Amino acid sequence: MKTICLYFEIHQIIHLKRYRFFDIGTDHYYYDDYENERSISDIAERSYMPALNTLHEMIKENGKYFKVAFSLSGVGIEQLEMHAPQVLEKLQQMNETGCVEFLAEPYSHGLSSLANEETFALDVKKQCQKIEELFGKKPTVFRNSSLIYSDDIGGQVAAMGFKGMLTEGAKHVLGWKSPHYVYNCNIAPNLKLLLRDVKLSDDISLRFNNPEWDGYPLFADNYVNEIASHPEDSQIINIFMELSALGIAQPLSSNILDFLRAIPACAKAKGIDFATPTEICMKVKSVGNLDVPDTLSWVDEERDVSCWLGNAMQREAFNKLYSVADRLRIANDPRINQDWDYLQASNNFRFMTTKPSNVGLDRGIYSGAFDAFTNYMNILGDFINRVNALYPLDIDNDELEGLLTTIKNQGDEIAVKDQEITRLKARLEKLEPASAPKAAKAEKKAPAKKPAAKKAVKKSEK
Repeated sequence: MKTICLYFEIHQIIHLKRYRFFDIGTDHYYYDDYENERSISDIAERSYMPALNTLHEMIKENGKYFKVAFSLSGVGIEQLEMHAPQVLEKLQQMNETGCVEFLAEPYSHGLSSLANEETFALDVKKQCQKIEELFGKKPTVFRNSSLIYSDDIGGQVAAMGFKGMLTEGAKHVLGWKSPHYVYNCNIAPNLKLLLRDVKLSDDISLRFNNPEWDGYPLFADNYVNEIASHPEDSQIINIFMELSALGIAQPLSSNILDFLRAIPACAKAKGIDFATPTEICMKVKSVGNLDVPDTLSWVDEERDVSCWLGNAMQREAFNKLYSVADRLRIANDPRINQDWDYLQASNNFRFMTTKPSNVGLDRGIYSGAFDAFTNYMNILGDFINRVNALYPLDIDNDELEGLLTTIKNQGDEIAVKDQEITRLKARLEKLEPASAPKAAKAEKKAPAKKPAAKKAVKKSEK
């Protein structure tokens, strides 16, 4: 029996403002607040809320049959909390149905998996804590930013304790193999891999409203018939896309939500189930290793990381950013850490690309790749100066880590002693009421002894 795994990404970047060279050292705020509020409010109204309302109704209509998964970047969650809390409230309502799963991903939606193993682990841990705080569940399946994956990254993800990971069903990786089976990481067999069906996903997210496409118009029954036509032993049909595809890439006027809403009934008629990534990882056995020595992603025709690191400007910005990763992690300053999350977001590097792409790229305030690079490097120059100013540069990372560890240990000792003082004070307060009556009796007895003392003095004078 075939099973559909439906997954949506929710991520919004923090828009950077125009930042000049002469702002370095004088202005430490890098963000365009107006554009951040405008963009997230717009996408929530035109895409997120209509799409989530439809998905919620699909769950209600189909009971436990229909299931869906989401992942939310930490920086995206922060934007939703500030400007569109109704989106998070709707996701929490959907979570109560038991038919929704939330996945782990890097908090920053950045490229830390390509740069620094410890930074990557902390990035993921931070997002997992946020997801658990919002939805009461600790993620067990991981998806990297833009489905970035390689054998080495899979090994790191497995070491974090995840059961499975989502990635791209790229032809240059699969060869003759099908994306409709569960595989496992080549160097960590316990980590199962779910591979995106490129065609079926892009039929919805990229081509649905294109009248020049030979599959136009696409109807739910035809879409499900194509799924049913795959070989009988096909296990999983992984349909992964951004949630913004429903309403932004494919406008609501195209009837994209009506199409989506009709899929469960058509699938049920063909004996096709729905399942979340964790359910699949728990129930379906792997058919074998997947060898991915080079990094892949779900972006552009190459399905690699060239859209972020394909030219000299991108690599210079990337290397300069992560050159302070260890020092920043050791220093652990809250304000610096927030800027670090925002500056890591992969979109910042995407704006610097010089590659042609079939998917339109909105560079926002930037006129081109070099303009994006210049603005980012100005901001990065100020940011790195702030990181270096936290502690003297003549202290190397090892010395700094030792110093801060000592300070932390001393702080822990002080905290323990403070707790002991608080405990003893509370104990003393309990004892004081019991000792008060005895003290009062002692005070009453003391005056009665004075006359006897005076008589004794008089007798001695006689």
